[in-house]
Amino acid sequence: MEPSGAEPIVGEPLVVERASALAAPRESSQRQVLRALWELVHDLSVAALFCYFLISFVAQAFRVQGTSMLPLLEDGERIVVNKLVYRFRAVERGDVVVFWYPRDPAVSFIKRVVALPGDVVEVRRGVLYVNEMRVREDYLSGQFRDDKSHPAHEVSKGYYYVLGDHRKSSNDSRSWGEVPEKYVYGKALFRFWPVSKLGVIH
Repeated sequence: MEPSGAEPIVGEPLVVERASALAAPRESSQRQVLRALWELVHDLSVAALFCYFLISFVAQAFRVQGTSMLPLLEDGERIVVNKLVYRFRAVERGDVVVFWYPRDPAVSFIKRVVALPGDVVEVRRGVLYVNEMRVREDYLSGQFRDDKSHPAHEVSKGYYYVLGDHRKSSNDSRSWGEVPEKYVYGKALFRFWPVSKLGVIH
C-alpha cells in the first residue's frame, strides 16, 4: 500500500529516456566529426600524391638563375618545365632544355640544344655550323654574340651539345662538353612570371 499523500514514482523513466535521447545525438555528432576528419586526410593524401606525380613526371615550376639565356630568359623569371614530352618524342635541335649539370648532377642547368648525336658541330668566329651548314639563329641578340671559334666536334651517341643564348657569358658545352641524354629531364614550356612576359618559350 502506498503511503498516504505520496505521488506515484513516474519521473525516473522519463529521466532515463531523456539521457538516452541526449547521448544519441552526441555519438552521431562525434561520428560526423571523425568522418569529416577522415575525408580531409583522404583528400589531402590524394592531393599530395597527385602533386608528387605531377612534379615528378609531368610538369614543374622553376626559377631561372643567371643570364646565360638572355635575351630569351632573364634572371628571376618563373617558367614551367614539361617533364613528360621526351617520353613521347626525341629531343630536337633548338629545344630549350633543363638538365642535370654533368659535372655536378645535383645542379640543374637550362640551355638550348644545337646539335644531336652524330652531328658535327663547329663555331667559326661566333657563327654556329652543324654538319657544315650555317645555322640561322634568330633567337640570338647582337650584343650577346661573341667572335670566338671552337673546332669541329662530333657529338657522341646518347649525348647532346648545348649552348646558352648569351654566348659571351654562358657556361655550356664549349667549356665542359656534351650532356648525356639521361640527364635531360624536361623542356622549357611556358613563362608565367613576370605577367608582362607571359607566354610560350621558343
